[in-house]
Amino acid sequence: MGRARHRHAPGMSGGVAIVYTLFGSAESAERIARQLVAERLAACVNMLAPCTSIYAWEGALQREAEIPVLLKTAPEKRDALMARLAELHDYEVPAILALPVEAAHAPFARWIAGQTSSAEHCPSD
Repeated sequence: MGRARHRHAPGMSGGVAIVYTLFGSAESAERIARQLVAERLAACVNMLAPCTSIYAWEGALQREAEIPVLLKTAPEKRDALMARLAELHDYEVPAILALPVEAAHAPFARWIAGQTSSAEHCPSD
């Protein structure tokens, strides 16, 4: 009694936010990943192995190879990262999802914070 509980928004606890998206090519995924890290909106981007996506688009069933991507950032940068990703993405309606993070290893969370805190851009190469 008398103790306030600190509540985190969904996907933001532990000091790390993860954003998921898909790209149509590894080249597009890497180009945008490099740009978002250089802009310090993402601390780290994992480009995963290609997957097969099946979906309906404009009245037709589609089957495409896509590159799943996980972008790690600080919780306070999540919304800016998602907005910038939408601007840069070459899909008309990209899947851009914030995934819940229940906890993060404290040293990793501090590294994420450090990588996304500076207003300066880091080198792109």
